[in-house]
Amino acid sequence: MSNHRLSDWLPTTKKEVELRGWDELDVILFSGDAYIDHPSFGAAVIGRALEAAGWRVAIVPQPDWHGDYRDFKKLGRPRLFFGIAPGCMDSMVNKYTANRRLRSEDAYSPDGRHDCRPEYPTVVYTHILKQLFPDVPVVLGGIEASMRRLTHYDYWQDRLRRCILYDSGADLIIYGMGEKGIVELCDLLAAGHPISAIRTLPQTVFVSHREDIPNGITSDDIVLHSHERCLEDKKAEAENYRHIEEESNKLQAQRLIQQTGELFTVVNPPYPPMTTEEIDQSFAYPYTRLPHPKYKGKRIPAYEMIKHSVNIHRGCFGGCAFCTISAHQGKFIASRSKESILREVREVAALDDFKGYLSDLGGPSANMYAMGGKDKTICQKCKRPSCIHPRICRNLNTDLRPLLDIYHAVDQLPGIKKSFIGSGVRYDLLLHQSGDEDIDKAAADYTRELICHHVSGRLKVAPEHTSDQVLQYMRKPSFSQFETFKRIFDDINRKEGLRQQIIPYFISSHPGCREEDMARLALITKRLDFQLEQVQDFTPTPMTISTEMWYTGYDPYTLQPVFSAKTPQEKLAQRMFFFWYQPEERQKIAKELRRLGMSDLIPLLTGPVADNRRKDSKKKDHQRKDTPRQATHEHPHHRTTTDRQTQQRNVRGRHRRDK
Repeated sequence: MSNHRLSDWLPTTKKEVELRGWDELDVILFSGDAYIDHPSFGAAVIGRALEAAGWRVAIVPQPDWHGDYRDFKKLGRPRLFFGIAPGCMDSMVNKYTANRRLRSEDAYSPDGRHDCRPEYPTVVYTHILKQLFPDVPVVLGGIEASMRRLTHYDYWQDRLRRCILYDSGADLIIYGMGEKGIVELCDLLAAGHPISAIRTLPQTVFVSHREDIPNGITSDDIVLHSHERCLEDKKAEAENYRHIEEESNKLQAQRLIQQTGELFTVVNPPYPPMTTEEIDQSFAYPYTRLPHPKYKGKRIPAYEMIKHSVNIHRGCFGGCAFCTISAHQGKFIASRSKESILREVREVAALDDFKGYLSDLGGPSANMYAMGGKDKTICQKCKRPSCIHPRICRNLNTDLRPLLDIYHAVDQLPGIKKSFIGSGVRYDLLLHQSGDEDIDKAAADYTRELICHHVSGRLKVAPEHTSDQVLQYMRKPSFSQFETFKRIFDDINRKEGLRQQIIPYFISSHPGCREEDMARLALITKRLDFQLEQVQDFTPTPMTISTEMWYTGYDPYTLQPVFSAKTPQEKLAQRMFFFWYQPEERQKIAKELRRLGMSDLIPLLTGPVADNRRKDSKKKDHQRKDTPRQATHEHPHHRTTTDRQTQQRNVRGRHRRDK
């Protein structure tokens, strides 16, 4: 930090405001995360976007919400509005496991402390600000508000909740990636428009009386079942979410309207996907790439995870049912230019503690860079939530040559010894035969390049399950594709003399999954010589199709019943099958298999493991991993909004910043 001055960060205190010579602020952002001035962290991105547009902005990270509220008062009242950026992850996913137990640490707080933010900071912070400054608008952004913009199921309270605007008392939500909306909002407010009159700004949510909805409710709008109807009828709640997901993934979306009591929640369609020039600009702001000096000597786990990584695109067209990336970043890929990526890699290489190894060169999904529809007119009409499920769209350009060019250019830069791919890889894209000889060859070349030069000993992929029926509910490819990819991985390792591991992610208790499915998963993965490490019990999180199936008991697209394990006993009974190799679990597993009428599996699961397991893998693969895995903009390069989305995915793929 010796090369930086305090004024290189956005101001966080009155003294720092004065260092810039300001006597008034236009916008004050309150963040639930520690302030890290890096493009992977939403509050920093929004603050820098406002700064670049000429607005005077400050950030108050992790304000103390107890006592006299001095942190909320210390910078006074802003000229335009307060912004709430509650964090890169939903606060409840960040705080609790699938069993509603406190996590071991808060990855976005100094030294991993749990006491730096309240539950539901969006609501808590807004209540305090409205109490202290009732006439100042409050604008919400970030994962927590974005994913709670309509009636949603809250797993931690086990009930349906209204749009978060009602519970918080805020004036507006800017959902998804907020750079465009936040700047345009400032322009409107500065021009004299009251926030109550801002009703047509794209990618915003507001609450209104019927007579105040612009143009009224028309046939072009999608009118969802009311909040009250959803409380009475779970099938109505499920039906809503088909429309909500489809409109989140369309290039020409319709306005969504939902009645709650006498008021109406109005969700305006999102902005078009960012252009390359726009996303380049978002990464070109003068970030220090460092935590604020106030954290000197403290460890912030999420920062440690991504400080030597570079995000190369936003968006994910995988459409996984348990993921919120598409609801937040969208399914259309916005890719940075080669020049922008190389510039940031050079910045990382110049850091004092950089030793030559990029921890990740990726995105929400590592290998979707520069991909999109070949005929954009087809994309204009498309409502599919996934471009690759149940099969890869014929209109999708799956050419991996642009990404290979990025890898080669990065690896040739001075100071770069190796660039690893830590983001999740979609192996179904790598195995796809497009019919174009050059594109198919590029897929094979990419696979070899990835395995030979970009794996830090362990390649993480996410088959999620072995049952094709469960995988259909998840919108993931057949497990047979994982087995094919594993054979390729093993073959390349053998031919190249490498000793690398493939580490699969799996989920238990997902809707549609029964204990019998988990027993078969245990047997299949044992035969493949896996002692599973990266596993997670499904956590229902707001605004995912999987969550709606879990809560309502219906598939939102077919309205057919779907079984889900719901009680702690049912969920633990599924989870224990991951750990068939642990002596303390074997007796319980045997008892459960007898109850299920699957006694024939007992000797197969409790018998000896094949001798071909490498000694090093024995040491590494036994640990259970239960880190938050959310999906979002916010978190770095991965995609799910379930609890296991790994802070790593989160943080990386996150470069998107919501508000």
